Amino acid sequence: MATTTNTPDIPAKANKFAPFALIAVLSILLIGAAFFGYQFHQVTYEQKSIKEDYSLSNNITFGIFSVDRWGEKISAVVDRRVKGFKLTAKQKTEMREGVEKQLHGLINKAVAEITRPQKGLAGKLKKLAFNTFVDVDELHAQVPSFARTIVVKITSPSSLKRIKGIANSKLDELEEQTYDRSDTTISTVERNIYHKYHVNNANAFDQVVKTKLDHIKKETTFNGLCLLGCVSIALILWLFLRKQVRLHVPLFVMSLLFALVLLVVGVTSPIIEVDARIQSMEFALLGDKLAFTNQVLFFQSKSILGIIGTLIEQPKPDAVLVGVLLLIFVVVFPLLRIIARALHVSCAHLFGSQKVLRFMAFDLGKWDMADVMVVGIAMTYIGLNGILKSQLSGLNIENDVLKTVTANNSALQLGFYVFVAYVVYAKILSYIIKKIDERNGECN
Repeated sequence: MATTTNTPDIPAKANKFAPFALIAVLSILLIGAAFFGYQFHQVTYEQKSIKEDYSLSNNITFGIFSVDRWGEKISAVVDRRVKGFKLTAKQKTEMREGVEKQLHGLINKAVAEITRPQKGLAGKLKKLAFNTFVDVDELHAQVPSFARTIVVKITSPSSLKRIKGIANSKLDELEEQTYDRSDTTISTVERNIYHKYHVNNANAFDQVVKTKLDHIKKETTFNGLCLLGCVSIALILWLFLRKQVRLHVPLFVMSLLFALVLLVVGVTSPIIEVDARIQSMEFALLGDKLAFTNQVLFFQSKSILGIIGTLIEQPKPDAVLVGVLLLIFVVVFPLLRIIARALHVSCAHLFGSQKVLRFMAFDLGKWDMADVMVVGIAMTYIGLNGILKSQLSGLNIENDVLKTVTANNSALQLGFYVFVAYVVYAKILSYIIKKIDERNGECN
């Protein structure tokens, strides 16, 4: 007689542990999304800090608008001209001719003074002695040799050295009298920034900044793509598990956590950067050029929370009101919706009255302005970018004396696209929760 053995139902056991396996897989993805989101947030703020330091070091106040900076550059040009001053043969000839003209003029003036009619005895005696002993034509004949001697003496190396010394001393005196007291501030700012980046001069600082920003750009893109990749995988699981109704609750709750990660990263990371600068300005002086480069007119990099904080800190009540409204509609309401949806799907039966919960999970979306914020940011960027281009184009000048080139480096940052990803993801979750709610209603 054959004996029968009660073996466990393998499919039933697999079905029992399926939710736990799903939660484990999604937890790993969630940890990855949180990690990459944190890294994304950190590198974007590092980028913001570097650009703020660069904009401070190259601020137009410490450059084109600084009398001290202009004084340094003008002094350098004049100093080069004085040190390199040399007289050509043509200039020496013109100088000799000028000296001859002046000497002839002095002789004629002296002769006219002495030979004019005299009333006194002494004057008449001087006139008689002059006419007797002085040959005016001979004096004029000696003028060219005197002029050559004077020019040779003036243009000798020792004389030119003394002349350059006098010119430099006068220039230094003028430079000391012309200042705007910004030199100490500029030196302090530059010294602190250079120390922070372990450099000694502006060229090394520019190179370090460029290298760091290039690295950060790659790192930001990588972390952002990995974050969105984790979220996308969680979303793709809905396609494979759309018929596994019993897994929809844990899958939806975990999906809400991914939405939370996107929301936090989206509202805390920089979303827009406004950067207007004079890329180069060249001013012709004494045949040389005074040059200023990368003079930052304005720089700001803001996150959504940064914009809200700036508005709330304003002394104007209307600005504070707008900041509070943005905080409520863009940050608080989305968080409440995520919490309410998780409670509604997982444990709604524990609440006696579900009206408030259902309102927060479904109807609160009418007051959630995250999608409106996306449109507002995009329109603000488009409008601001157009205004900056229009205004900066008026500063582009090119003539024989002055040449300026402006640059508008304003751009939407990757934080904006993460926030857009949250809005899209939240819309998809809204569709899913309605389907879950409809199915539960049919079952009841």
